[in-house]
Amino acid sequence: MKNELPTNSLVPDLVSGQLVLAAPPGWMPAGGGFGQEPEPEGSGVPLSHYVYLFRRHRWKIIGWVLACVLATWLVSARVQPIFESTATVDIDRQTPQGVIGQDSVRNAVNDSDQFLATQIRLIQSDSVLRPVAERFKLLEHEGQTSPTQGTGTAVTRNEAPVLLKNLHITRPPNTYLLLISYRSPDAHLAAHVANNIAQSYLEHTYNIRIRASSSLSSFMEKQLDELRAKMERSSLALNRFERELNVINPEEKTSILSARLLQLNTEYTNAQSDRVRRQAVRDSVAQGSPEALETSAQGEDLRRLNQRLSEADEKFAQVRAHFGANHPEFRKAAAQVAELQAGADRLRTSIAGRVEIEYQQSVARERMLFRAVAETKGESDRLNSRSFEYQALKREAEADKKLYEELVRKIKEATINAGFQNSGVRLADSARPSADPVFPNTKLNVLIALLLSIVIGLGASILTDMLDNTLRDPEQVARSLNVEVIGSLPAVKNWRGRVGTFALPGAESAEAGVLAPAPAAAESAVTGFEEAVRTLRNSILLSDSDRRLRSILVTSASPSEGKSTTGAHLAVTHAEQGRRTLLIDGDLRKPSVHKRFNLSPAKGLSNVLTAECDWRTLLVSPDNLPDLHILPAGPPSRRAADLMARGLEEVLEQACAEYDLVVLDGPPLLGFAEPLQMSTIVDGVIIVTRAGETSRNAVANVLSTLRRVRANVLGIVLNDVRKEYSDSYYYYGYYNKYYQAPKNA
Repeated sequence: MKNELPTNSLVPDLVSGQLVLAAPPGWMPAGGGFGQEPEPEGSGVPLSHYVYLFRRHRWKIIGWVLACVLATWLVSARVQPIFESTATVDIDRQTPQGVIGQDSVRNAVNDSDQFLATQIRLIQSDSVLRPVAERFKLLEHEGQTSPTQGTGTAVTRNEAPVLLKNLHITRPPNTYLLLISYRSPDAHLAAHVANNIAQSYLEHTYNIRIRASSSLSSFMEKQLDELRAKMERSSLALNRFERELNVINPEEKTSILSARLLQLNTEYTNAQSDRVRRQAVRDSVAQGSPEALETSAQGEDLRRLNQRLSEADEKFAQVRAHFGANHPEFRKAAAQVAELQAGADRLRTSIAGRVEIEYQQSVARERMLFRAVAETKGESDRLNSRSFEYQALKREAEADKKLYEELVRKIKEATINAGFQNSGVRLADSARPSADPVFPNTKLNVLIALLLSIVIGLGASILTDMLDNTLRDPEQVARSLNVEVIGSLPAVKNWRGRVGTFALPGAESAEAGVLAPAPAAAESAVTGFEEAVRTLRNSILLSDSDRRLRSILVTSASPSEGKSTTGAHLAVTHAEQGRRTLLIDGDLRKPSVHKRFNLSPAKGLSNVLTAECDWRTLLVSPDNLPDLHILPAGPPSRRAADLMARGLEEVLEQACAEYDLVVLDGPPLLGFAEPLQMSTIVDGVIIVTRAGETSRNAVANVLSTLRRVRANVLGIVLNDVRKEYSDSYYYYGYYNKYYQAPKNA
C-alpha cells in the first residue's frame, strides 16, 4: 500500500488530535518526498522570465506607450511656442583696471570661478534688471503685477526687487563668457530684452567704478588736509632741533667725530707702544747695558767707535809687546787708545741723555693723545645722545612727507582712472531674434515620452509580477516552494471553470455521459486537457522505478482548485491502459465525484466507515471502462469523518491488494483534518492548484504541514493554465492541431 516504516510509532497529530504513524528520525521513503529540509531558493529570477512578462503584457505596454506619445504630441502641438535669444558678454581678466598707477599693471588673480559667479549675481540684481523691466513692461508680460503681502502693509511688485523668471544666465565651461538668455513668445522682444540687459550690466559696472572712485577721492581729500598739517608740524620740530644743536646735519658731524675718534685711538695706541719701547731702552741704559746703547738712535756711531777702539787696543798691545813705555810708538798708540776711550765715554753719556729726552717726549705725547681721545669721545657721546631724538624727528617728518606725496599721487591717479571705462567687460555678440522656438521641443518631448512610457510600462509589468502571490509558472513554483511540478493542465474554454462530460456512444443525452474518453476510432476528438492528464499519469507512475505507487491522494490547498476533476481524469486515463483502477471519493463534506460520473450518492464511503456494509458492494463501474471502479462518498456523516483514519486505512490495504492504482479524492488541506490523516496512509500525495488564483503562501503552508507529518508529496499539479501565464505553456495550442485529420485524407 504505502512505504513500510522500519519501526512504526504512534504520535499525536497537531491538527486532528488523533494518533498517526510516524517514522524514526532521519528516515524517508524511497522517493525522498518527505522528511527533507527545504533547499535554499535559487540565485534569482532568470532572464527568460522577464522576457515572458514583456511578451505577456506587450499589448498593454504598447497601448500605454502609444497613449503617452500621442498625448505628449497633442499637448506639445497646442502649447504656445516660446522663443529664446542670447547675448554673449566677454569678460577679459587680463585687461588692467586703470591707465596709470598700480591698476594699470595689476595682474589677474586666479579666481575666475568666483569672479564669474559674482558677475552672474550682479546681472541678476535689481539695479541691472529694473530699467529693462520698466522699459519693456516685463513684469506685466510675466504676470508679476499682483501685490505681495509683506510682514506689515501690502507691497506691490513694482516696489519689490525685480526677478525675471524667463531670464537665464549661464557660463560655458572653461570660458570667460556669460550667456544672457531671455525667453518670450515674441522673438523680437526676447532679443531686445537680452541686449538691453547686457547693456544695462555694462553701464552698471561702469557706474559702480565711477562711484567707487569718487568716494575714494573724497575720502583721500579729507585725509589730505590732516596729513599736510601733520607734515608741517614734524618739519618745524626737526628744524628747531637742528638749531638747538647748532648743526645743519647732525648725522654728518657724528660721522666726522667718529672718524676722528678712531684716528686718535689709533695714534694713542701707537704712542703707548712707543712710550713702552723707549721706557725699556731708558731702563737698560740706566742699568749700564752696552747693548741697550747700541739699540738707540746713535747706536751705529757707538758700534763703529767701539770697533775702532778694539782695533786700537789690539795695535797697542802689539806695540807694547815690542816697544817700551818711553818709545814713541808706544806713547802714540797709548794716546790713540785713550782718545778713542774718551770719545766712547762721551758718546755713551750723550746717548743716555738722548734716550731720556726721547722717553720724556713719548710720555708727554701719550698724555696729550689721551686727553684728546677723552675730549673727542665726550663730544661724540653728547652728540649721539641727541642724535636718537633727531633721527626720530627726521623719520617722522620724512614719513609724513612721503605719505602726503603718496596720497596726492593716489588722488591724481583715481581722478584719471575714474574717467577710464574698462573694456574688460564687453558685449561680444548681440542677441538676434530666433527663427525656431525652444519650447516646446516636440521631437524631444515625444522621444522622452516614448522612453519614459516604455520604462514605466516595463516597470509596471515587473512590479505587477512581484506583487502577484499566485502560482503561475512551473519554474516559479520550483524556485519559490522547492517542490516539483509534475503536471500542468490547460484551461478548457467551453467548461468555463467547471468540468464537462463527454457523451458516450449511444447515450441519449449529455447528462448520461461520463468522464471517459471517446472510443479509439474518434481520436481526433481528444483534447489537450486529456493529453495533459495522460502526461501527468505517466509522470506519476514513472517517477520512481525502485518502488510502485499503489495509492495516491489528490487534494488541494483550498476549494475550487480542480482536484476532483484531476483525480477523476487521472483514474480514467489509468484505466484506459487496461489496469484495474479504483477511484474513491474521500471528500465527505462536499463530494463531487458522483456528479462527474452521474452516479447516485445514496451510499458510499461514509457507510463503509460506519461499518454498515462492505466497500466492495458499493463499487460502480462505467459501462465502457470495465477496469475503472468508483466508490462514491455517500451521505455526509460527522461520525464517519471521525473514523476516517482507521476505516480508510483498512479499505486501502484491501484495495491495494486488488487494484493496480487507488486514487483517493480528498478534501482541501487548509481547515480540514481528514486530508492530513489520508496523507499518512497513502503512498503519495498530489496537490492540485489553480494557476493564477492559488496563493503561494497557502501552498507553502500545505507543504510545510505535509512535511511535518512525513507525507510523501509527489508534486504539484497546475490546473487551468493559460498561455499568458508563462512561456512554458506555448505547446498546449498544438494538441488539437496535431490530432486533426488532414482535409484530403
